[in-house]
Amino acid sequence: MLRSPLPLGTLDLDPDAEAPLYRQLYDSLRSAILDGRLAAGARLPSSRLLASDLSVGRNTVLAAFEQLTAEGYLEAVVGAGTCVAKSLPDDLLEIAKDKVSARAKPVVAGTTISARGLALASVKRVAVPYERGHGRAFQHGLPAIDLFPMTLWSRLLARRARDHAGSLFGYETGAGFRPLQEAIAAHAGAARGVVCTPDQVIVTTGAQAALTLAAQMVTDPGDEVWIEDPGYLGARGAFLGAGAKLVPVPVDAEGIDVDEGRKRAAKPKLIYVTPSHQYPLGVTLSLQRRLALLDFARSANSWILEDDYDSEYRYTGRPLASLQGLDRSGHVLYMGTFAKTLFPALRIGYLIVPDGLIEAFRTAIRLTGHIPPASMQAALADFMTEGHYGTHVRRMRGVYATRRDTLIAAIETELGEWLEASPGDGGMQMAAYLHPDADDKHAVSIAARADIHLSALSTYSLAPKPPKGLYLGFSAIPEAQIKRAAKRLADAFQSAKLPSRR
Repeated sequence: MLRSPLPLGTLDLDPDAEAPLYRQLYDSLRSAILDGRLAAGARLPSSRLLASDLSVGRNTVLAAFEQLTAEGYLEAVVGAGTCVAKSLPDDLLEIAKDKVSARAKPVVAGTTISARGLALASVKRVAVPYERGHGRAFQHGLPAIDLFPMTLWSRLLARRARDHAGSLFGYETGAGFRPLQEAIAAHAGAARGVVCTPDQVIVTTGAQAALTLAAQMVTDPGDEVWIEDPGYLGARGAFLGAGAKLVPVPVDAEGIDVDEGRKRAAKPKLIYVTPSHQYPLGVTLSLQRRLALLDFARSANSWILEDDYDSEYRYTGRPLASLQGLDRSGHVLYMGTFAKTLFPALRIGYLIVPDGLIEAFRTAIRLTGHIPPASMQAALADFMTEGHYGTHVRRMRGVYATRRDTLIAAIETELGEWLEASPGDGGMQMAAYLHPDADDKHAVSIAARADIHLSALSTYSLAPKPPKGLYLGFSAIPEAQIKRAAKRLADAFQSAKLPSRR
């Protein structure tokens, strides 16, 4: 037995037990939290120190910490490391067992949260910490932060912080810092064929804020909203939070199936799509489907929310024009983010809204608090207008293309027995399909034990028989790490006897 001398209590790990060590550590820490030996807010040792004390690999401790964090028992606190959460999930999930299940009716201090709150809480999204200088294989949605020109960015931000003219030190910048609105309008027009004026640009605190604002502004509780299936969980959460009725519409090789959507809901209030690089399958909405979707939205008087989250990264062929650029009836709201091209912590995204919505959105954003700090907006405006943004995106496009090719090759050589890659024409991540009899969530668990982060495609779907596959990121992962991780994952699948495609 391995015993820790830590004051938080004795942790017993048995190398000969059937349960893996990370699971034993998870169970021990969870029990210590729930029975009060680890109080709310208590700081845990670092993963490196705890691994040393227990004589186990650091990956074992990281896996246990990440699982406990995902479930709400631990939380990362800036400046304090990993701490016990102040509000424990088991407290929040206490229920009246004779009435409802724990998943349906969480109770807090004798009261229930709202139906929309329950719906929001049902959308599970696990954040993977960025702490190693680059991403963890195969974490998706993360750019190569280590290759971002941080010294240049710091200089631009410091220059704006020293600007004492006063314009950046008031309460708010309304719909956006004007030079940034102008830079975004110019970039979207040149790169994506978006037709707009700076006045139509609404700057938000990231993509999720843009989704939430759009959902609240154009839908009422009970309104039907088309969503791609499988599709982006963040969008699902935003629409559920607005009280909308989700209408999952299947996606095929040409993108969202407009004809099937019409059958399921003939007059949706809103249609959410990722046409340039469908999330998560990676397909591009065909021109025929684009035109059909625009025609349908016009005839049904529906809004379209076009999420163009990573269109800067396309590696084969020429990108199709944005839906917004093809729209002639003013039914498209266009959405973008800098989280994928620069770094997520920047927390700046934007909406480009039709003329008739400008004033309403400008007024509403002041009430939501979704306005990024003016100094960050100003620094970003400088970064774009001085040409640094275009230079960085072009450089990253080359880096990501190489990493994408490396992952495709690694899947073919190391993982071809279990996976078939479906890379699409662009993006920062790709789908890969398993044998139809395989459990993709089980495959994710197998990978986690090998210190590899994957997402199951089935989690993105509301269909009764979702596609079985995995979602793998490559943009933040150096080529050598991609190759090593693919080999490690193959060994894990082999040992676990995951169903073969061959």
